[in-house]
Amino acid sequence: MITTIALAAVLAVGSAPAAVDPLTQEIAALDGKVFDAYNNCDLPAFSGYFDPKVAFFHDSGGATFERDAMVDGVRKYICGKVRRELIPASFRVYPVKDYGAIEEGEHRFCELATQRCEGIAKFVMVWAKRDGAWQITTVLIYGHRAATPEEQRAATGR
Repeated sequence: MITTIALAAVLAVGSAPAAVDPLTQEIAALDGKVFDAYNNCDLPAFSGYFDPKVAFFHDSGGATFERDAMVDGVRKYICGKVRRELIPASFRVYPVKDYGAIEEGEHRFCELATQRCEGIAKFVMVWAKRDGAWQITTVLIYGHRAATPEEQRAATGR
């Protein structure tokens, strides 16, 4: 989940806009809600953030074009096993005229059993705003790699 402190870190990054961009703030808050539900296995809430025909591309897991199948994968492979943490310095948001926004960044995954945060991946999410409500229509998760020892220390604070 992106906390107020993490949001401040996102907005304070050198290449981020000096003034708080309302769209960036809104998408950061949504990202926090989506992944709070993901991390807590609140699958009904998690599911609600996605278009029923979401296009979900995962470099090692394949492609899914249906929300229920994607959520089922989270149920099987994520719940109770890992948590997702946004890497705030990587977070960017770009407006899409008359549609919504593109969110990009990197996130790490931490094993709940060991508390080790060893995997990092890049992501892109396309958000559509329809009738005042936001939904994710496209997700790209790619570039999975092992965290460096420095990144692991940063994740655990040691």
